[in-house]
Amino acid sequence: MQLFDLSLKLNGFDIDKAKRALSDIQALSDLEFTEYVANKKRDIVAFHLEHNDFYKGFAKNANANDWQSIPVMTKRHLQQPLENRLSTGFHKKNIYINKTSGSSGDPFIFAKDKWSHALTWAEIINRFSWYGIDFNASKQARFYGIPLDKKGYYKERFKDWLSSRYRFSVFDLSDAAFSRALKIFNSKKFDYINGYTSPIVQFAKYLQRNNIVLSTVCPSLKVAIVTSEMLFDDDKALLEAQFGVPVVNEYGASELDLIAFQNPSDEWQMNSETLYIEILDDKDQVLPYGEEGRIVITSLYNKAHPFIRYDIGDIGVLDEQSTLRKPILKKLIGRTNDIAILPSGKTAAGLTFYYITKSVIENDGNVSEFIIEQTALDQFVVKFVSREPLSDEQKTKISKAMEQYLEPGIFISFERVDVLDRSKSGKLKQFTSYVS
Repeated sequence: MQLFDLSLKLNGFDIDKAKRALSDIQALSDLEFTEYVANKKRDIVAFHLEHNDFYKGFAKNANANDWQSIPVMTKRHLQQPLENRLSTGFHKKNIYINKTSGSSGDPFIFAKDKWSHALTWAEIINRFSWYGIDFNASKQARFYGIPLDKKGYYKERFKDWLSSRYRFSVFDLSDAAFSRALKIFNSKKFDYINGYTSPIVQFAKYLQRNNIVLSTVCPSLKVAIVTSEMLFDDDKALLEAQFGVPVVNEYGASELDLIAFQNPSDEWQMNSETLYIEILDDKDQVLPYGEEGRIVITSLYNKAHPFIRYDIGDIGVLDEQSTLRKPILKKLIGRTNDIAILPSGKTAAGLTFYYITKSVIENDGNVSEFIIEQTALDQFVVKFVSREPLSDEQKTKISKAMEQYLEPGIFISFERVDVLDRSKSGKLKQFTSYVS
């Protein structure tokens, strides 16, 4: 029984139709593909100029037939109540709603129409199939976070069951936790690993210290797919050595789609079927292949909410051999996260703060930017930019969440600032530890 596909259908995502549509796009000739992209760019702009009041106000001088007239939008533009940004005819009952992770320091709530989200899943399913992974059958070892409140926890566990996956917590990266994980790998026939880069790298280091190759413990393992954080070359070599399987690098954004996925030829192939990707300079001019600039992405199908020439906050380079049909990401700058070391000696992945910042994010968009700094083993500072100060109640809520996800006995202070320092790339690093 295809439980994964069934779960998508029950939630209103027509995955069968989406798979056929993606297959049709991929079957286009090069000339037909060029026409397809041009038409989809024009159509999505025209749709939002007609049906989305937020976009009408934002892109006052835009012309759907003149791409250079289309303004670049950033996360800052989207930090207002979601209902202000929805297109006519879309509401909470007929859309997919989620929150960005805030990994760039600019959190907001977003929406996708259900057809657009179905195509997202079709794209993901297609890319994973390059490595023999079938979401309806393949067993996943999942290194992700999980909500700690009872409702959120059991919801994710149920989704794990539907998706044939076992979740390993990234909130505890101790040797004891990895020892328990190893026993589970020995008892279950996992087909692939998927999850955040840094905890998976920590697991590989544990295996290295103990002179263990994971594929000898779990012979069914085919591939490891890492996401959400930068994968450095030396870490990739470590993973492949200690796992004994190929390691694949994924790049995506929850508000958009899967953006890039390492193909079997070891190229970081970008998604050209449902996204249009540009590399721009500081003056919003398109850069030639091979030059470093801002990654700006257009969602070609999302009619519920505009993501048109959307500056995702990352810096990258497209390979000189790229084409419209097959753009290759040569280099991605950013998306790294530190490991938090706590007073007890416990360590936690920087992506732990993905879940903690959920407490900060509110639909009114009050908090526009934030970072978290660890200044001592038990000292954390939340620096934020907001229209209004955080209330004592909000601060207490954040502090409790920090203790819940990390451990008791840590101290959190809050510092409201006018502006946050940014890296050379222009991106905020959400979590920084000054503890060696």
